[in-house]
Amino acid sequence: MVKELIHDPIFLAQKSEPADESDKQTARDLLDTITAHRDSCVGMAANMIGVTKRIIVFDDGGKFSIMFNPEIISKSEPYKTSEGCLSLLGEPRPVTRFKKIKVRYLNEEFKPRIKTFTGFTAQIIQHEIDHCNGILI
Repeated sequence: MVKELIHDPIFLAQKSEPADESDKQTARDLLDTITAHRDSCVGMAANMIGVTKRIIVFDDGGKFSIMFNPEIISKSEPYKTSEGCLSLLGEPRPVTRFKKIKVRYLNEEFKPRIKTFTGFTAQIIQHEIDHCNGILI
């Protein structure tokens, strides 16, 4: 179900709790919501739809992927860029990101995975994990 986006910075600054298998509906709602905003959005975290759980969805080369409980376990090649956010009003803000990250997470079947991401996909994932950690750009 497409959910309303949250814009309250106090709510968005809360750290998210670990997700479990009972949160699969939230992941489906995130997929529906990002699909409805695909013209202006490449990633979402569950807190953007009002759920403080560690769940993200992101554009992974033209297809949306889901991660439960994502954690960056290594990063390299920092660079400066600017980013906007569907939940935050105003112009894009400066931020430091990393060109290459390795992420530990649970996939849609709640199987543990570790995968390396690079480039723009890595940037999206970093932005969404920041959401899970209560970090606003």
